[in-house]
Amino acid sequence: MKKQSVKKNYIYNLCYQILIILLPLVTTPYLSRVLGANGIGIYSYTVSITTYFILLGSLGLNLYGQREIAYVQADKEERDKVFSEIFWLKLIFMLLALFIFYITLCIHNQYSLYYKILVLEILANIIDISWLYQGLEEFKKIVIRNSFVKIISLCLVFILIKNQNDLWLYLLIYALSIFLGNGLLWLNGKKYFTLKSKHLNIKKHIKPSLILFIPQIAIQIYVVLDKTMLGVILHDMSEVGYYEQAQKIVKVLLTIVSSISIVMMPRIACCHANKDKSSISNYMLKTFQFIFMFSIPLMLGIILIADKFVPIFFGNGYNKVINVMQIMSPIVLFIGLSSTIGNGYLLSIKKQKEYTISVVIGAVVNFLLNILLISKYKSIGACIATVIAEFSVTAVQLFYIQDQFKIKYILKEAKNYFFSGICMFLLCIWMRRLPIAPIHILYLQIGTGILVYFVILILLRDKMLISLFQNIFVMYKKIKGGFLYDKTGKRKKEKNL
Repeated sequence: MKKQSVKKNYIYNLCYQILIILLPLVTTPYLSRVLGANGIGIYSYTVSITTYFILLGSLGLNLYGQREIAYVQADKEERDKVFSEIFWLKLIFMLLALFIFYITLCIHNQYSLYYKILVLEILANIIDISWLYQGLEEFKKIVIRNSFVKIISLCLVFILIKNQNDLWLYLLIYALSIFLGNGLLWLNGKKYFTLKSKHLNIKKHIKPSLILFIPQIAIQIYVVLDKTMLGVILHDMSEVGYYEQAQKIVKVLLTIVSSISIVMMPRIACCHANKDKSSISNYMLKTFQFIFMFSIPLMLGIILIADKFVPIFFGNGYNKVINVMQIMSPIVLFIGLSSTIGNGYLLSIKKQKEYTISVVIGAVVNFLLNILLISKYKSIGACIATVIAEFSVTAVQLFYIQDQFKIKYILKEAKNYFFSGICMFLLCIWMRRLPIAPIHILYLQIGTGILVYFVILILLRDKMLISLFQNIFVMYKKIKGGFLYDKTGKRKKEKNL
């Protein structure tokens, strides 16, 4: 099977990841005003509870399946066998999780109506086979299949959601869009898979998937548990709403950085299967540069614009989101690095033990700090706990790879980006003094900040940025003339980059 290039797969996956977060984000200014902080909090709390059952039913099989499919990309017969075994195993556990979910939450519960609607989300995860396409490095299919469903759901939100009483309808649109998007991945799937039901060995996948299941539980503890604990400890859904809104903005920016790890996992897994260590090292070092180049300005940018952005974007009653966003900003860098090391490298080369230890440490840190901080500092306390937990995960993972990669060299590669970021930050701070409207200052800070950051990198002759410009130039030439060009602009024989 002909592989897409890493660059193209990154772009496709980036588009997909931005799509599933950005489209709801487009509705956020509207929903924050229509549903209010309390309504947003109920939505976030019920979805967080549902996530635990989805995690229980998935049993780590999505991540495991992506990796196993990557190992057998070229063998159609073996690939179909692996896909079928993993699919049937996931189906059994997801149905069990659905049964437990219904009898515990959908009957005689304060939010039983919302949980009944979210049954659709669990069903959507039963039919989710995006892990197959990710393992095959066919990210384009995922993007195309889901795009129009997400756009339709966006339109429905603006058409149907009118007041706080429509929260149930918003949850229905949310769950139904996931279900339809996953269902569309089955259309014309015969080219990529054949679902078998005979001569399968399902049991052999239970133990290795459980090994990945443990760290995924830990990850969810510091991804979802914050919202759950805010709701349980405070009984104030507005605080959950503040945390949800801040996290939503940060996650959109984080998507730009962390999407590269999803693309790199099947490629590094394939290189590991072929014992190609030099390619793995090359991919990883370039990925680290990429993470630093985008995460540092994004982190500083959140701190800069939060006070102007929040009142304009969310409306009245969300001022607390400003501090939560600013405190949460470092996770863009920490998660960018940990997703690259953990998902992109450790899991790809079957170092599940090291990966598991890192995320379990993060989960324990997050849980303990939530208990200590939430009751006193509320959503800000949950935010502080998340930042410290993410830092601990990254630090542990860096410790585990120090023999394979020189940490000092990796950090040295970040010096250009820190210098450019600080220059951008200081200039934008000065712009606050300008006697113009807050919204104009916001636009000016964003536009000028981006320009200054990349101009300084150009003056420093940053290798990663120059490489990106060269790749963009090549892609432009290909689109314009229908041919591939080399770095000097000369036409060359077409090939798969």
